[in-house]
Amino acid sequence: MDYETVLVERRGGELRITLNRPEAMNAWNKQLGLDLRDAVEKAAEDDEVRAVVITGAGRGFSSGADLKAGFDPTPGGRPDVHTALTERYHPIITGIRRMPKPVVAAVNGPAVGIGLSLALAADLVIAKESAYFLLAFVNIGLVPDGGSSLFVPERIGFTRATEMAMLGERIPARRALEWGLINRVAADEDFEAEVDALAERLASGPTLSYAGTKRQLNAWLYGRMDDQLALEAEIQQQSAESGDFLEGVQAFLEKRPAAFGGR
Repeated sequence: MDYETVLVERRGGELRITLNRPEAMNAWNKQLGLDLRDAVEKAAEDDEVRAVVITGAGRGFSSGADLKAGFDPTPGGRPDVHTALTERYHPIITGIRRMPKPVVAAVNGPAVGIGLSLALAADLVIAKESAYFLLAFVNIGLVPDGGSSLFVPERIGFTRATEMAMLGERIPARRALEWGLINRVAADEDFEAEVDALAERLASGPTLSYAGTKRQLNAWLYGRMDDQLALEAEIQQQSAESGDFLEGVQAFLEKRPAAFGGR
């Protein structure tokens, strides 16, 4: 399939999906959400695909939602974040988690906001040493979404998840590894070779075993995933209708500190 914002490449039993908006650090606009959802769904359905790698073109994995593109409006004129989450983002996240084959996030640069959520939805996360991870939502008056309110605390615990969500600070790849947020870190010059080796190993491995392991872990850790995603969408819509969100986006676009009013 040819997509506007995603590249899909078959490498034997591996399918590599590359977010392809490098000029915007692979920020998510509406088209990227539609393209990525379709690519993930087709990968899940294709029995010839035995492992999936998701990565980003250029210098970044994904910088999160494209604030310059914005969201479609609600009837009341507010950003309709709820529809974007439930119709585009959530099917991608649940599709990765429930895909009956291993998924690797190859984080080649910053993984921010929904970009971080995407990475953490994968089974294994390998990152360049120069990469970083950031729950940036709070910096524009929003809350974690895309499953990050579920994936982050399950990986690193309540204390560190609260720090990431409320302080909105960058977590360098090495610290992310120490915390247990990700699985592996590779020197920048070795990253591609290590990703290729891991993907080849998984694509030639016992696919049904991997699928069974995912079912077990999902049942134990993510049994309430759908409920949590619905809660995220509800709270995020409330946040998107706040004055703090409007100020946060304006400050971001103007490249200045936000002056939040608390409402």
